[in-house]
Amino acid sequence: AELGRAIGAYIRDVASASPDNARTRAAVGGLDLLAVGNLVAFIDDQRKATGHVPTDRTLVVERFRDELGDWRVVLHSPYGMRVHAPWALAIGARLHEKYGTDGSAMASDDGVVLRIPDTDAQAPGAELFLFPSDELRDIVTEEVGGSALFASRFRECAARALLLPRYNPGRRSPLWQQRQRSAQLLAVAAKYPSFPIVLETVREVLQDVYDLPALTELAAEIESRRIRVVEVETEQASPFARSLLFGYVAAFMYEGDSPLAERRAAALSLDPTLLAELLGRAELRELLDDAVIQQTELELQRLAPDRRARDAEGIVDLLRLLGPLSTAEIADRFSAPTPRPVAELGERLEGLAHANRVFATTIAGENRWAGIEDASRLRDALGTPLPIGIPTAFVEPVADPLGDLVGRYARTHGPFIVAAVGQRLGLGTAVVLDTLRRLAAERRVVEGEFRPGASGSEWCDVEVLRRLRSRSLAALRHEVEPVDAATLGRFLPAWHNVGGPHSTFLKGLDGVAHVVDQLAGVPLPASAWESLILPARVRDYSPAMLDQLTTTGEVLWAGGGSLPGNDGWVSLHLAENVPLTLAVPDADDAACADLANSALERDVLTALAGGGAYFFRQLGAAIGSTDDAALVSALWDLVWAGRITNDTLAPLRAFLGSRGHAASHSRTFRGRARASLPRQSGPPSAGGRWSLLPPAEQDATVRALATAEALLTRHGVVTRGAVGNEGIAGGFSLVYKVLSRFEESGRARRGYFIEGLGAAQFATGATVDRLRSFTRDTDSTEPPSALALAATDPANPYGAALPWPAVPNTHTETAGPANGADKRGHRPGRKAGALVVLVDGALALYIERGGKSVLTFGLGDDILPVAAQALAAVVVSSGGKLRVERVDGVFVIGTPLGDALVRAGFSTTPQGLRLRA
Repeated sequence: AELGRAIGAYIRDVASASPDNARTRAAVGGLDLLAVGNLVAFIDDQRKATGHVPTDRTLVVERFRDELGDWRVVLHSPYGMRVHAPWALAIGARLHEKYGTDGSAMASDDGVVLRIPDTDAQAPGAELFLFPSDELRDIVTEEVGGSALFASRFRECAARALLLPRYNPGRRSPLWQQRQRSAQLLAVAAKYPSFPIVLETVREVLQDVYDLPALTELAAEIESRRIRVVEVETEQASPFARSLLFGYVAAFMYEGDSPLAERRAAALSLDPTLLAELLGRAELRELLDDAVIQQTELELQRLAPDRRARDAEGIVDLLRLLGPLSTAEIADRFSAPTPRPVAELGERLEGLAHANRVFATTIAGENRWAGIEDASRLRDALGTPLPIGIPTAFVEPVADPLGDLVGRYARTHGPFIVAAVGQRLGLGTAVVLDTLRRLAAERRVVEGEFRPGASGSEWCDVEVLRRLRSRSLAALRHEVEPVDAATLGRFLPAWHNVGGPHSTFLKGLDGVAHVVDQLAGVPLPASAWESLILPARVRDYSPAMLDQLTTTGEVLWAGGGSLPGNDGWVSLHLAENVPLTLAVPDADDAACADLANSALERDVLTALAGGGAYFFRQLGAAIGSTDDAALVSALWDLVWAGRITNDTLAPLRAFLGSRGHAASHSRTFRGRARASLPRQSGPPSAGGRWSLLPPAEQDATVRALATAEALLTRHGVVTRGAVGNEGIAGGFSLVYKVLSRFEESGRARRGYFIEGLGAAQFATGATVDRLRSFTRDTDSTEPPSALALAATDPANPYGAALPWPAVPNTHTETAGPANGADKRGHRPGRKAGALVVLVDGALALYIERGGKSVLTFGLGDDILPVAAQALAAVVVSSGGKLRVERVDGVFVIGTPLGDALVRAGFSTTPQGLRLRA
């Protein structure tokens, strides 16, 4: 944006110059007029092709097909080669893991280019470029050993260390011979984890060549949503992508001619302790909590009370998840209600063996029970003899029996040493170590130093380590002081991209779709969507954008109940997720609604149930209705009942703009129809095509999972009040169970993040870090900033996550009622048409619908001018009008707020203060 403004000013300056000095002015700018025009046209062509121009706050992922039909995916980013090169290494590893092929990732100063073979799977997108910030560094460190850069830098480091001496110092050595000798030295040195030249080469690549700290910071910014990643699909390469593809072709056209040592290095064995000292890292041994490790191991081993087996099926699950166990080990994991658990357990096991569900075997000299599914694995990996009678389906060879057994041990234990696996499975340490290294190459396990107080190298499953790290950080953050309510008031609008100093404005169709995705399923007043909600989030919003999304079927809208004054609750949904975001009607309410539907409404539902969509006249003809007013009324009753929708918002806008009942639309239409309009069209409030809303997802588990993910996306920090405000079926107790599972798997954290809201708060780690970044010192000299919002806006935390503050009565002799009410009984609430004004995150004003009554919250007269300016700005921008009569129960004229409103543009009337857009 700054570049565009600078170029625009430069063009105006040159264009306004006289012919005599135009050339001189162009020379001063460093570019002549033609060069400036080409640059502007180049950027404009990119914006037209992708809808976005990449900036430091917005990264663009573009995909298109090449000449062979394969996918080309381009990341447009301005962060430079030092950030993109290590990023490309991590992306290449993810491509190999996901698709099993080399993605040929190529980095440049302007982005990263990938080639992905065409498959039946979902088209590749932005998810390929998104990594947890705390894992990205380890992935790059593991992958750097296989890069051409590492091979060349190793040759230079070995030469500096005099490990590649010249036979004759007076003569030059051929480069290809130096490469051969360097490759031979690397092949030997790679077997020794503490070889100093290998470690120095890794340090040089990660710190001197790559900017790994900047990359991890960038990943954290993307996680916390300070930086957006926009995904687009184009028919052909955009202008920016064409220049990147030129470099891509040059990089891979003669790939086979490059020396082997430059294209592929040996698999490295690095000493994690020495490497951490060289890179200045804090080892995980210093970060992981020993109590967390012990508790996680109890859960993984099903020794925790709530994880134990309770019946025969539970025993089978134990053997399937944990592998072969002895009778005593099964007894430790079995909750027995009877006083003779071991004897009863033996009977259960014998019964399962008779049913061919388990079988007895001997492993490492110990008698154990194994699940029937492990028969072939134990036979092929450990040489275990199988009893007679095992079904043929369970003795067929599997692809990697030893890898399956070692991988399962890793999944069900915390950090472990190689000897522990060998002792458990009866294998030699060399065999186990070789298998673990193979699993590490597949990113299933990782080597390092994890357990506090231990020494030496350990191994751990990747997912288990992620869970341990997340839980340990959550345990540390329990001791961190929570933020105050005003900090949440500053954070939440920025999280919703609502205007402010910390917000990143969205733009265009993609911005509207982003808002719909974040607010999917949230019922808001229909009158607020296009006057307050969307314009506050999308900088260049126009109704045509939402119309384009609805007419193309990407966005659906649904009613959720009518409101006085020709208004109603409306929710927007992305079509791909609409079954998960639509409200599930209560069975009793649905039955009552079906009985209460009029005959005309039932006829409409029957006609639409056949599929497709109907225009108003087509629908009337299908059901044999000639009464337009009755049909319009029936349609809108079904809309507010959440049964039908329209492919455009035009009828909703017409409904909102009417002054009387829907029948008035029909009368107005008839008057116009006789004059000019064709009979085939319908009333404005019944335009477009009507259809049934798709059925909502009925699986409670699927809906609960989707709801929890949506709450984290919408609120950032999920609290009891935020969930209660949305009226979710099952309430906070249901959401709490799902979010608790998120915490156990490392997808979210539970803690006391916001003061006064209890400890049952959930958020991701990046979100908590961003929340704390909004904390302000009490002696801050920053000028106050105000923001006006609809009271029902999810970006307003008051009345949802935060309670309404009490209203001090400053204009009367006696104190007014508490609980946020003035002496006339007005109480703040998340009501349709009401407005709130936040100043630095604190609630300053509450304006009732229509503005007749305003409540202030005692923040001081010095912030009233800022609040008044914000209120006037939102009235003007929304194209509405506002008349303020009373403030805290007294007449507005002459009060401090009244004077501030007059200075903000309100005019004085006998009834109070008025402002029209």
